[in-house]
Amino acid sequence: MDRPPVRIRPYRPADIDALYQICLLTGDRGQDATSLYRDPKLLGHCFAAPYGLFEPSLAFVAEDTSGVAGYVLGALDSQAFEKRLESSWWPRLRARYPEPPPGLPVQQRTPAEQLAQFIHHPGRTPDDLAAAYPSHLHIDLLPRLQARGYGRQLIQTLTTALRDRGSSGVHLHVTPGNDRAASFYRHIGFTQIPATDTHLFVMDFRNAG
Repeated sequence: MDRPPVRIRPYRPADIDALYQICLLTGDRGQDATSLYRDPKLLGHCFAAPYGLFEPSLAFVAEDTSGVAGYVLGALDSQAFEKRLESSWWPRLRARYPEPPPGLPVQQRTPAEQLAQFIHHPGRTPDDLAAAYPSHLHIDLLPRLQARGYGRQLIQTLTTALRDRGSSGVHLHVTPGNDRAASFYRHIGFTQIPATDTHLFVMDFRNAG
């Protein structure tokens, strides 16, 4: 059976709802996270929408005849991007999503409470990581586009754009237990380096052919 044609193109502002939807539908270690969150936009607030809003030139989508079904989102300078979100994105979300009670053990927090904690205390890119791999990315594909080569194409599209803008390297984090994603990144040329509570993958553009 013929599959619908797929094209990879630059992000457009009208794609913002698709970013939210895809982030949710792949938000449980690559599986549908809809049942985990009462607010369907919470995941996208943290890991998708800010890139479309604040660094749209490094956002690309994969689209078929049914609509946008995948994306890759990047930030050229991770630390500068984090500072921009701190001033222009997180404050309004902190007013909307209260921080979990300080005495609540981490293991007892719901997925929504874990994200609320992230909103109030977002991760920061360490100086040593930023020095070698200043850029970072997120990529997600709906099942209908998975295992068809489009993930690799999206990554190549973004890494080319990052190189063209002078980046020396890119990094990304993979949630422990998401073995499929970790295997994918190794397969397309990322290197895993030691990290504490996450799987950290990097690609050095200075040594790439």
